Amino acid sequence: MEKHCLICEKTSHMERKLNKLRSKYNPSPKFRKKPNLQWAAIPADVKHPSFKEFAGQRVFICTKCIKTLAK
Repeated sequence: MEKHCLICEKTSHMERKLNKLRSKYNPSPKFRKKPNLQWAAIPADVKHPSFKEFAGQRVFICTKCIKTLAK
């Protein structure tokens, strides 16, 4: 399964968790943030130009694109 949005190409990225400690050595662990990807059915009569390529298909897209599709 893909780990990126097919519409906007959103992928995962690295973030740091800030530990507020009173010391000279303050390790901040890195972790990977993944996009919130969901299965969504694109209607066949979609008007938005970025969704035209996937019209009538069920695709794995991020929630931001799902909100755009609902407008």
